[in-house]
Amino acid sequence: MEIGILGLPQSGKSTLFEIMTGVRSREMHGETCVRGLASVPDARFDRLVQIFKPVKVSPAKVPFSDVNAVGEKAWDAVRQSLSGAEGLLHVVDAFTAASIAEIMSRYRKLEDELILADLMIVENRLERLAKMAKKPMTPQDVFHAHVLPRLRELSLSDEERHGLRSFSFWTIRPELVVVNTGEENLSVADDFVREAGPSVPAIGICCAIEAELMALPSEERKEFLDALGVQEAAFGRVIRAAFSLLGRISYFTVGEDEVKAWVIPAGTKAPKAAAVIHNDFERGFIKAEIIGYEEFIACGGTNAAAKAAGKLRLEGKEYVVRDGEMINFRFNV
Repeated sequence: MEIGILGLPQSGKSTLFEIMTGVRSREMHGETCVRGLASVPDARFDRLVQIFKPVKVSPAKVPFSDVNAVGEKAWDAVRQSLSGAEGLLHVVDAFTAASIAEIMSRYRKLEDELILADLMIVENRLERLAKMAKKPMTPQDVFHAHVLPRLRELSLSDEERHGLRSFSFWTIRPELVVVNTGEENLSVADDFVREAGPSVPAIGICCAIEAELMALPSEERKEFLDALGVQEAAFGRVIRAAFSLLGRISYFTVGEDEVKAWVIPAGTKAPKAAAVIHNDFERGFIKAEIIGYEEFIACGGTNAAAKAAGKLRLEGKEYVVRDGEMINFRFNV
């Protein structure tokens, strides 16, 4: 799981990366690609930490990558560095723009470059396939000949998308647009959302304010947010949106030793969810002991009370894990 951050020069993409991960990529001279982890803000996780007061806390994490490449081979370097990225954050400079039309132009400029880069690869591959028309094709060749002409269609199945991963196409990856606004024009992000339409997931953030916020001690940070009339920093919403963009959820394991959020794809069945802890948990899976977070809190925040109230469930191999559940796995190997 990885999300690549893209943007035109001076869009604020490296600033956003630093705010979310704490890694100062701009100071790493000579590094084309810098990676960092961002903790996913989750009020449920914070509440469980308060209740169990564990020795160790392990929130859900999202890996982000920031790429700095220039010159004729810039796109090749970016594509190679982000070949494993499952999703993209497209940062758009709205803080120096004079109008929404200019912001949309900047957004479309990078989008067009991404599309063009993909089309060039498609055309090159189709040309090679055409030259092979009189030769026996491999199953992969046949697959490419069938699917590549439909790259920009919305009808590609998950299996087809997976089969095209070796090309590192930009345009079949989920994308979240981050509109980097000025301090005096925060509402321009709403204008972008209306102009771009519902098919373009977008979120607004002022990186200048967020950078100031992150430089403050935690208590002063809270006062800063209160003065702005908001409950949390905007970069937290960006991280959560990126987490959801990849179709990920988390479940919790809790105790006095550690409270941990385990990240899994939505729709994962219990044995596969157990495997992220250890492969033995899947191999010897017996049952999953599950308490819903809301039910746990409603029972006073204790396992004993939740069990006494009949809120603990035993689920088998076909159970699909839900976001925010507290789970203990029974297994035997």
